[in-house]
Amino acid sequence: MSVEHEDQTAQMPDFGGRKFLAVLDGTEECWVAVTFAAYRMKRTGGIVKLLVVIEPDDFQHWIGVEDVMRAEAYEQANQWLDEAEALIAKIGNIEVEREIREGRTADEIEDLIGEDKNISILVLASSTSTDGPGPLVSTLASRGANALPIPVAIVPGILTESQIAELA
Repeated sequence: MSVEHEDQTAQMPDFGGRKFLAVLDGTEECWVAVTFAAYRMKRTGGIVKLLVVIEPDDFQHWIGVEDVMRAEAYEQANQWLDEAEALIAKIGNIEVEREIREGRTADEIEDLIGEDKNISILVLASSTSTDGPGPLVSTLASRGANALPIPVAIVPGILTESQIAELA
């Protein structure tokens, strides 16, 4: 008696639209978060969404030079995004989306997650210092467990790339 097997690939879920969100802020740990998100998406499929938030305090103190300071902030944001894309490209052929927003970082993260329903996990990395988990992790944690409708993965900021590759 012959039994036909269904094509197992037809039953696999399509993760192509799934996104892991990583926030770039220039800290050492943000690169750990980007690296983890990239290795995870390489392994499981999906998109790494990169976000840079420009805080309004960065350029509202000096009325006469506000435009220059805003342009410099956008230049820095694009530099971080370029560096993150280059890092991700070295890991594999992983789709990347870039976004720059102005506002309070935690608010902009919440807004983006509310707007983009394909974002399934926010990836953060803890601070490498002994002063605590880091400002972004602390701020989001202080908002309570129900502030974000998705899981938050907090990766230890001290992990090496090879350790991240093993974990992801």
